[in-house]
Amino acid sequence: MVQKYQSPVRVYKYPFELLMMAYEMRFPTCDMIPIIKETEIIEENLCPDGAVHMVDRRAKLNVEVPYLLKKFMGVEYLLFRQRNTKDNRARTLRIEAWNESFESRVEINEYCVYSVHPENPDWTCFEQSAELDIKNFFGFEGTAEKIAIREYSKSIEKSKDIMEHFIKMLAEQGISEVPPWTEPEKSINQVPETSQEVQEKAVDPTEKLRRKSSAKGRDLLETGLNENQDPVTKLEQDYIQMFLGKLEPMQESRLVQLKQCMAELQKGKAPSDPVVLRFLRARNFDVEKAREMLSASLIWRKQHGVDKILSEYQVPAVVRNYFPGGWFHYDKDGRPVFHLRLGQMDVKGIVRSIGEEGLTKLCLHICEEGLRLSEESSHALNKPISTWNMILDLEGLNMRHLWRPGVKALLHIIEICEANYPETLGRVLIIRAPRVFPILWTLVCPLIDETSRSKFLFYAVSDGRGENFALHPGGLRDYIPEEHIPDWLGGTANTGIPEGGLVPKSFYMSPQEFEKDQSPGPHLLDNSCYHSISLHKGQAHEVLIQNTDKGSVITWDFDVMRHDVVFSVFRTKNPLLNKKLSSANQPSSAAFNMCVNTDPEQFTSIGRGWKEGTDYFRVEAPIVCHDGESIQGSHVTQYVGSYILHWSYFDKIVAGNQDMWDTITHPQHKAKVMFYYEVLNSLDYKGSMTSLQSSQSGFSTISKASNQHSTSGVSSCISGNLSETTTRNGEQES
Repeated sequence: MVQKYQSPVRVYKYPFELLMMAYEMRFPTCDMIPIIKETEIIEENLCPDGAVHMVDRRAKLNVEVPYLLKKFMGVEYLLFRQRNTKDNRARTLRIEAWNESFESRVEINEYCVYSVHPENPDWTCFEQSAELDIKNFFGFEGTAEKIAIREYSKSIEKSKDIMEHFIKMLAEQGISEVPPWTEPEKSINQVPETSQEVQEKAVDPTEKLRRKSSAKGRDLLETGLNENQDPVTKLEQDYIQMFLGKLEPMQESRLVQLKQCMAELQKGKAPSDPVVLRFLRARNFDVEKAREMLSASLIWRKQHGVDKILSEYQVPAVVRNYFPGGWFHYDKDGRPVFHLRLGQMDVKGIVRSIGEEGLTKLCLHICEEGLRLSEESSHALNKPISTWNMILDLEGLNMRHLWRPGVKALLHIIEICEANYPETLGRVLIIRAPRVFPILWTLVCPLIDETSRSKFLFYAVSDGRGENFALHPGGLRDYIPEEHIPDWLGGTANTGIPEGGLVPKSFYMSPQEFEKDQSPGPHLLDNSCYHSISLHKGQAHEVLIQNTDKGSVITWDFDVMRHDVVFSVFRTKNPLLNKKLSSANQPSSAAFNMCVNTDPEQFTSIGRGWKEGTDYFRVEAPIVCHDGESIQGSHVTQYVGSYILHWSYFDKIVAGNQDMWDTITHPQHKAKVMFYYEVLNSLDYKGSMTSLQSSQSGFSTISKASNQHSTSGVSSCISGNLSETTTRNGEQES
């Protein structure tokens, strides 16, 4: 398995030229880098004007490895190559390194860049990318990989200290400033250049020397460190340590990789850095598993409108009066604390009043508020805070709390929180657990992962002698400031949280409403404007839009939940009739359309005899959408007729041997897409592009229903081919 490393941006608050002088002090050997025993220069080139300097070195490394492995290797030192290209004009240093020893068994490639900070010319940035691929190493592949990662992590952690050490040495020598390189002045008596010399100078000397770079380094540059990457998607090391916490080098690398991946998939709408880090921690810093979990959670949030809960959720009266839980102050580390007196809660009364869906929304509101309070505390205290604590008082818990619908709702909520709010709980302090608690814990425990279970701490309030254990060392006082311990736990604080108690039946839902709430099905999707579809082998999905309004705007917003799909938009001259295909009359796999949605308005078919440019036209070119991607776009109609949004499975093997159209008409295997579409009236559009791009667009019917949520489908990604003016077959606008 190929191991990859991608560093955050390390910022040195020194000019580039001074840092380069400190960097050169590493060679030929350095006491602070004992692993390097010897270096020799293989090749060195300097441009005539001194702008570009290339040095190719071979280094002997003495890596600490087990004696048995060293005997199998049969060598005392490992040989590595390092090629440095310093461009004084551009103020950059590019470093390529790769192994020469055992190159047929092991491939180690590294690419580093020193460059000027984009916002401060007196600062220097450093970025690093590396790959390790152990193919065959005497049967010690796993051991060799661990040793390589260990040694590489050590070098990463020490490199900044080494550079600071040499900067300090220069300061002691009285060198605190190095003048930048300047263009040499031309001599008055200079001999006129020949045509060949002029042609040679026309070639960028930097590029001329870069041609000497290894193919390995160029490949790593393309697949790893991207110098043209959007700075917004990059992370600075100081920022990580200040706002996200201290991470190991490989953990920093995983964070950078996942952030870049999500930025590409979400088209600039990637989640915040603390969120990305939480999902990474939940999957033990496995980038691919964290990506899958985070992508599923983002789709879930979009389906259920979770991003709007804090602003739109209205707390029911029964919750305000009878739900014995709420936020109250912070723990000693600055984390917000939620208090819940579960033993005083009328579970049946609450569930019968607001239903399982209402209880789920209440819990989601609590989770979202916990994230908001944690973020506010982090900014206020200027330190990383990404979790919140819970004090769970179980006094009064008995068998009535094990009411079946209540337990069912609790298990459902735990499942949702585990999937979508990982690593948000710092501690759960369980107080006064009664005898019945082990029964409830047996039901709940399997749904909580091992890491989360380790955060549950059990306490008694009394030590059996009548003394308040909560106020003694080892009790609540170790975590909660004494003045914030609630009065119902022996403290002095009045939390203002409702005491709970039996809920009057006047708050209860009608039997019909409660039965509907308890029926199986994704209740939280009832108000969603998104549809989910599965594309099986030999199937595609289409949305038929009958357009009678020339100039209207068709918008779409969809997430690829599984596999890759191809999306395109078609138009037909003649209106098509909506047609629901039954299983008995579905066309064969060679036919153009087969649909799986049960909505009759979603069905249509175009016969195999239809000709492009005559019977139908492609108004948006097919695009391949990858697993986890979020796609938004729009199309300004120029004709009256039938428009078709088309999704089909993208088969890489098929696409490699056939053209894109064959891929669309011959979908394979299975994919899953969640989509939403809308047609904006031309009178509301009024031909103004600024109307489409307005973040306060109010003409969308969905926008009115969901507080401008759908404007993202319009303004976030307006496709380049907005208007249909001329098709491939030359049909002119009528």
